[in-house]
Amino acid sequence: MTKSSNLPDVIAETEAPPGTLWSRMKADPQYAPEHLALEAVRRLGPEAAAWAERQRDEHPERTPDQLADLAVRRFTTLARISGAVSGATGLPGAVLDVGVLAWTQARLVLHVAAAYGHDPSSAERATDLLVLQRVHKAAQTARLALGVAAGRERAARLFVGVAARPLTSVIVRLGAKLAGMAGIRAARRLVAKMIPGASIVLGTWVNSAATKDLAGRSRDRYRREPARVPACG
Repeated sequence: MTKSSNLPDVIAETEAPPGTLWSRMKADPQYAPEHLALEAVRRLGPEAAAWAERQRDEHPERTPDQLADLAVRRFTTLARISGAVSGATGLPGAVLDVGVLAWTQARLVLHVAAAYGHDPSSAERATDLLVLQRVHKAAQTARLALGVAAGRERAARLFVGVAARPLTSVIVRLGAKLAGMAGIRAARRLVAKMIPGASIVLGTWVNSAATKDLAGRSRDRYRREPARVPACG
């Protein structure tokens, strides 16, 4: 089977953040990274744990480094593909792209954690995501922000009819927050992703480079820290 014939399967696996998460992030863009981290651990943590357990059962000879290699290759490919096939254009398309990228990167981090024997469903992984993705410099400030976001999430369920802000302003703030989380530091890169044609080439390169950088930081962190759950197999 050729590489191109595998492309639809790879694209199909490039999941976007769930609609409920998008709604929360648009309602509270200031804490979008925190909302994404919390939801990623809830939804993607069990997926990563099951993957690592299955890999150890089927391939007991593989080392943690080899399992991490598999996760890094898989999600770097998904990040690259998401940058090449995003069909939406303009500002909403750019925000969608960086949201998918940040979500894919969260999957990578949680799978790498699982590869090295850490519990990907632990609440502490949300803190790790925010530090590794450089949303916060220190774990303590990340935990505080996660606490605020969780409180705002609970409060949002109690209050209805809050005055809506202009959509364009919300999308700009959301895009900036998610771009920072996904490692897209230069504003001109995010703007370029809004230009048809240029967005395909640039999106592929930016997504891949940012994800590889994150993979390196994640591997360094989880390799040197003692695993908090026993490895299976």
